[in-house]
Amino acid sequence: MSRTPVVAALSGSMRDDSYTRTALGHVLDAASERGADTELLDVREYDLPVFDPDDDEPPAATELKRKLREADVVVWGSPVYHGSYSAAFRNVHDYCGFDEYEDTTVGLLASAGGGTFASTLDHMRITARGVHAWVLPHQVGIRNARDKIEGGEIRDDDIADRVRKLGEQAVEYAFIDPDVSAPEAGAEGDARTDGREADADGQDAHE
Repeated sequence: MSRTPVVAALSGSMRDDSYTRTALGHVLDAASERGADTELLDVREYDLPVFDPDDDEPPAATELKRKLREADVVVWGSPVYHGSYSAAFRNVHDYCGFDEYEDTTVGLLASAGGGTFASTLDHMRITARGVHAWVLPHQVGIRNARDKIEGGEIRDDDIADRVRKLGEQAVEYAFIDPDVSAPEAGAEGDARTDGREADADGQDAHE
């Protein structure tokens, strides 16, 4: 019998009534319904000074890194700040490295007060690749989050479905072992790619 997957969600929002944190809670609900053990890692609950490689690692960072290492899947969530992720999210990530994320499945979610989130998701995806994580193609971006999340509920059916799908795919791909080696050139020429990456629903860089 296969073991139970562990799905953690890392919230990089400092806001009390965070849309990001609410959406991540729904991701974890969907993962739990698929049989996963889940935990929300809320950056507000960890006393993390700005990362300084010359300082001793604080106990809070050691504990958070342990939880990230032990997770089979980590779903990252951040509000959109100036076209990118939050400083709180980045600071957590600065403490981490290959030990926490190499070959770990990572999901992405960003919530925007306005209408733009594509660059935030792009930056998160690049950052995940930098520590050799395997990133789910399906990702969630929430535009005008204040109009779509209220009282802990997602009031937009399309967003709710995408959030649920992220939690379901987190479980489905928790133990994936992808072959990431590049294909050899065939007889007709070199292997080629158009460099474009879209999620399973066609949500790509134009959004």
